[in-house]
Amino acid sequence: MNTAPQGNCKPNRSHRAGLLAACAMALAVSTFSTQVNAQANAQAAPTSATAVPAGDYDFVGWDAYLGGLDSSQYSSLDQINKGNVAQLEVAWSYAAGEGTAPQFNPVIANGRMYVQAADGRIAALNPATGAELWKSATTGRISARGINYWQSSDGSDRRLVFLNDGLLRAINADTGEYIPGFSVDLRDALPEGHAETPNPLMTNNPGRIFEDTIIVSLPAGSGYASHPADIQAYDIRTGALKWVFNVVPRVGQFGSDTWPEEDRELFGGVHNWSESTIDPELGIAFIPTGTARSDFYGGNRPGDNLFGNSLLALDVRTGERLWHFQTVHHDLWDFDLPNAPKLMTITRDGEQIPVVIQAAKHGFVFVFNRLTGEPVWPIEERAVPASDVPGEHASPTQPFPTWPQPFARQDFTVDDINPYIPAEDQAALRENMTNVWRNEGLFTPPSLRGSISLPGHNGGVNWGNSAVDPVNQRFFVVSREIPVLNQLIPNSRAEAAAAMPNGGPDVQPYGAGYNFLMQSNGMVAIKPPFSFLTAYDMNTGNILYRIPNGESAALLAQGITGTGSQAPRGGPVATGGGLLFVGTAGDRMFRARDAATGEVLWEYQLDAATEGVPAVYQVDGREYVTIPVGGDGLFAQQGNPEPGPNRYLTFALPAR
Repeated sequence: MNTAPQGNCKPNRSHRAGLLAACAMALAVSTFSTQVNAQANAQAAPTSATAVPAGDYDFVGWDAYLGGLDSSQYSSLDQINKGNVAQLEVAWSYAAGEGTAPQFNPVIANGRMYVQAADGRIAALNPATGAELWKSATTGRISARGINYWQSSDGSDRRLVFLNDGLLRAINADTGEYIPGFSVDLRDALPEGHAETPNPLMTNNPGRIFEDTIIVSLPAGSGYASHPADIQAYDIRTGALKWVFNVVPRVGQFGSDTWPEEDRELFGGVHNWSESTIDPELGIAFIPTGTARSDFYGGNRPGDNLFGNSLLALDVRTGERLWHFQTVHHDLWDFDLPNAPKLMTITRDGEQIPVVIQAAKHGFVFVFNRLTGEPVWPIEERAVPASDVPGEHASPTQPFPTWPQPFARQDFTVDDINPYIPAEDQAALRENMTNVWRNEGLFTPPSLRGSISLPGHNGGVNWGNSAVDPVNQRFFVVSREIPVLNQLIPNSRAEAAAAMPNGGPDVQPYGAGYNFLMQSNGMVAIKPPFSFLTAYDMNTGNILYRIPNGESAALLAQGITGTGSQAPRGGPVATGGGLLFVGTAGDRMFRARDAATGEVLWEYQLDAATEGVPAVYQVDGREYVTIPVGGDGLFAQQGNPEPGPNRYLTFALPAR
């Protein structure tokens, strides 16, 4: 297998920092380039009888998931601004059809808008009217959150590239037809012993295209034993494998000593299931990773388990590791890194520093010099509670950023019990939290009697939940707070023990359910606010504001406000007009806020949830904002009526 070279740059004294200062000499400092890309106004002639011309537009697009390679979720467009956003109105709507509610971030390129319909196919739309131009000829599952647009340098070859039932496929961006001969089974690059993996390797992570290379990250199995969740790079024209980065190091590779050697090839997890970012000027891919398997018990995998829960900086062209930082050692909480890293240049002590910002599920903001991996503010290793589970070797310390301050609450006490749940639910929580469950703060290890975890494995930040304004050096985070109970259940089946890598008499496979501590009235256990919108000034690291993000439908019906929406999955987008657009699922609202203060300047009541990231673009001098709408969201809210139809809803100022 073509494994990525590990390079000659040496880490410092600790694997946990993994800072390759020598690599900085090979990279030139560059200024941040915003991701809003003007698209050429050259339209290719239809290549089949089914093709429909897109139209002749003056066009500013949103040409990739999250707006561009840098994942900034920022548009420099300023026609819609703080002075006129109150006039925003529906410009058009596209019916996505019956089926799964859309979470897809529209891509606007090649004079078209590309969205995913509820039947899984890709639809090309006129971005000014929403009129359907064609639907793709695809069959089977497609990555649900986004796709990649690519065109050759002369514009003669235009493609949409995505995962399709475990295959890397491409369709003609002008017609929606499959590109002949371009089909790659991701299992083909697995090492010996895993080539017969029975299930297609599908993920909702759309991957990233840089130049003529597409980088995709494999999913991980759910059990203790799994195929590797390696990062793979392919030639965009031929599908030829270019490089592979092993997220669980092979024996002898850097980081190998953070895993047991026994059954090394069977350890799974460590997958970039979520999002990734590319600095196109430096040619660096910033890829966040997930938890080693199993999520809540690691007695069979003693050690820090690199490159789990790490921010990886890889050379896009070779896959070489330039530097890394591990945000959680030997993860037992499912505190993966689900959010795309953000790029920015900040000014600190009079010096301009190109940084990469990583928001973490457990509420921290990690900030690094993106050339070297050196933390901008100190990160301390602090002692954390020990495990009381047989065979477990929890890390004695974990990394704590000293600055910026966390965007989420990180402990849950009896004083924080939700007063809006029934009295008997409150009493049961108080009894268990006082006399039964372990509850010793952020890194309380899972236990047989149950352990409280907050923000929880579905709290904090998640996919699509952060944005930057690179002009004003602001960083925005949408977060949610869902305390969970991590309770291990012994699995005594002989076949389970046999399937556990590096098992033995002192360790056994434990299962753990996903207990969100949802109460009898459908609410979370913790008192509101249930979610927050936090804005940081990244030159200082100071919090500009931290405010409830939306409302709870059930409490709003009782006249109770300021609670935050329960479990929102709407991503923010900042604009050059000084706005921050963000949707919330629980109260079914789409809002435009003053990015500097968080004040709501405009809001629109939806009839269903909006989950995913808006797209901002311009056609013929008119700026538009498009969002996906449909379904109930992560947790259905009591009091909400049946959701309205699945669709893509587009807003603009009144036509002149």
